[in-house]
Order: sequence, then C-alpha cells, then structure tokens
Amino acid sequence: MPELEIVRRAGLLDYTEGLALQQRLRADVVAGRSPGALVLCEHPSVYTAGRRTEPSDLPTDGSPVADVDRGGRITWHGPGQLVAYPIVRLAEPLDVVAWVRDLEQVIIEAAAAVGVFAERVEGRSGAWTSQQGGRAAEGAPTAKVGAIGLHVAEGVTSHGIAINCTNALDAYAAIVPCGIADAGVTTLSAAASRTISVDEVAAVVADRIQAAVDGMHSRNRISSTARQETLV
Repeated sequence: MPELEIVRRAGLLDYTEGLALQQRLRADVVAGRSPGALVLCEHPSVYTAGRRTEPSDLPTDGSPVADVDRGGRITWHGPGQLVAYPIVRLAEPLDVVAWVRDLEQVIIEAAAAVGVFAERVEGRSGAWTSQQGGRAAEGAPTAKVGAIGLHVAEGVTSHGIAINCTNALDAYAAIVPCGIADAGVTTLSAAASRTISVDEVAAVVADRIQAAVDGMHSRNRISSTARQETLV
C-alpha cells in the first residue's frame, strides 16, 4: 500500500476548515487521484455532535454545537488533544467494524508508546484506562482517553480518532461525552503523571495508522495481530 499523504497543520485548525479539508481529500480518494491521506491537527475548542446524538447529551451551558455526518454522539475537541483523520478507501469486502477495531488498536499502541496502558471496554468504542499518576490504580474506574467517530461513503472513510494528551477536561463536564453517562474521561498526561504532548503522540499515531491501512489491505489487520499475540 502506498504511503499516506501526511497533512500536519501548525497551530489550531478551525473545525469548519478541517471539514472542508477532509472533503477535498476525500474527493481525491474517491476519484482515484490519491491513495489516501492522514490529517493530524488540533482544533480550537468546539463541541461536535454525530448522527446518534440525543438532546440529553447536549451542553448544559448552552454552548454552540457543530452537527457533523460522522457516527457516534457528542464529543469535544480542543487544544492539547490530537485529532487524526485517516481518509482512505476501505478494503473489500467492506468491514467498518474491523476498521474501528484497527483504530482502537492505534490508540492503544500510541498510549503504550508513552507509558500508558489502555484497553477496549466491551460494548463501548474507543480506548480506556484506569491508570492514574503513572501506575495502575486497582479498582479505579476506567476513563476514556481516546474516541472514535467515522463517516463511510462510497467505500471511503473520513473523520477518525481523538486522543486526549494535555487538554483540560472541564469542557466535558457540560456534556454527556459520547453519550456515556456512567464513565469519565482522562488524558495521557494525567494517566502517566508527566506531560505528554500532541507532538509526541502524533508521530506514533501516523506510523500506526499507516500500519493499519497496510494490514487492512494485506488481510493482516493490526487489531487481529494484537489479539493473537495476547493469546500466545
């Protein structure tokens, strides 16, 4: 699989501009002009609502919300959070769930690279950790450290993942993040008890997303490989 075009914007990328950028890149993939692209960015503070968002999820303080065509429910993006948009054609036969599992594996491996143990939680998408202050916290509730929301049309996926790195968490208090009322959110920095910057995580994410795309097309998915290694 050819290497993805990496689009890394300095500073904060306005969310509306980011949507327009995704649409342009997606059009190139659909038309066969591009093998795929990966946008790595940070957004100014913004709430975004996916197609499954319920009224009860919305901000209690009346903050504006951007409605988007991705799956999932409401979430927040902002400074200190890495957002990665892989815009690629999915392999045939189309398996969106398998791609979600691959992206979860990307988050899990990126967390592991900076010393944070993250994992899946059955029945919930994304990556979760109970680690606090650099060590496993026995009996501590799991908190979400990475979220996923996708849009797939004409065999091409857009939108992607968000990983909390150094961002403040107060914006989440006004919403029901991802529609999950009985769990919290955290950052890699809080879990590791050290500052883990967006730049530190971005390089790992770029590498693992390329591996996920390569594995998808070679029928050797990184999520399947990880499960096999766990069983050995």
